[in-house]
Amino acid sequence: MLFLATLLLNAGAAFMWPLTTIYMNKMLHKSLTTAGMTLLIMSLMMMVGNYVGGRLFDHWSPYKTGLLGAGLSLTAMIALIFSHGWPMFGILLVVVGFGDGISLTVSNSFGATIKHHTTRQVFNALYIALNVGVVIGTLLVGYLLALGITVVFVVTTACYVALFLIMVTEFRIDLPVVKRSDRQKYHLAKPNLHQIWILCGMVFTIYASYSLWESVLSVHMTNLHIAFHDYSLLWTLNGLMIVIGQPIMNRLFAHRSLPGQIAGGTLLFASSFFLLTFASQYWTFVVIMIVLTIGEMIGFPGLPAWVDSLSLDAPKGEFQGLYNISISLGRAVGPLFGGLMIDYFSYQSLFLTITIAMVLMVAWTIGHYLKSGRTSA
Repeated sequence: MLFLATLLLNAGAAFMWPLTTIYMNKMLHKSLTTAGMTLLIMSLMMMVGNYVGGRLFDHWSPYKTGLLGAGLSLTAMIALIFSHGWPMFGILLVVVGFGDGISLTVSNSFGATIKHHTTRQVFNALYIALNVGVVIGTLLVGYLLALGITVVFVVTTACYVALFLIMVTEFRIDLPVVKRSDRQKYHLAKPNLHQIWILCGMVFTIYASYSLWESVLSVHMTNLHIAFHDYSLLWTLNGLMIVIGQPIMNRLFAHRSLPGQIAGGTLLFASSFFLLTFASQYWTFVVIMIVLTIGEMIGFPGLPAWVDSLSLDAPKGEFQGLYNISISLGRAVGPLFGGLMIDYFSYQSLFLTITIAMVLMVAWTIGHYLKSGRTSA
């Protein structure tokens, strides 16, 4: 049921994020900077949701925390069906972001508590669920948008209804709650704690870059006279490759060094952004998406597993929350940074800058890992 809940959560999100920037820019007639600011605020609230979700998961009730997150997102999506002009569209997106932030942390935290499979296996499975959701969302959104934005919101709401029902019926699981008096029992060694923070810095950089595909790239491609439907098909390609290829990658890298696997995958992912500086025809974007996806399959599923292994027996919600905060913060900063870079410089300058940033963060992450004597892996 955790697999299905993750699938539905990400299917709902995948209906929304490919069209948010283009809807604001082309239909609500807002600038890319305004769209970036809206996504920034949404992602900041998602980050707050990640933190709140982690704290409530550890110190209140995992079950009620899941209901809170799914319920908030569902309520906002119902409202969007009836009111999606400006500024209500932006306000309700922020509420969805907060609810999704809670739900994402709850999902990862439940995954980290599973004992009959290794953490690596659990997060690999959740990553496949995430991308099945992406396939469903991105495959349908291009067709649904042609029927009207209201239809998109109705179908998205249906995903959140199903998610909420699963939370109500299947997630009433008893887990130990961390009391204030228990906090002193959990103390991480400094190398582990430093490695987690540096790793989260790399995660921030990765998702700041990734968010550009979800925001300014849709506008860039339509400016090149590539249809939005064709843009959304790239996400379908991404999701299908992961659904089919991730089990193969899991077998190939099952006994490899997790830090080395993450570094190699992230560098390949970064190289795809360098290739974007030369892209102008649709087939080049297809090739670049294939390169990006292979890097993603190699490097990304192991990220929460590495965080979990570094956190040892500390409360799961706290450090999975920190990991999700890094993702949300990256998604918050990425569209705004991208919009500003495009307004004042160019798409090419943007792609080169983020490529360099990712390479530097990989070097710092692996450098600290090697310097600490590989004790924090």
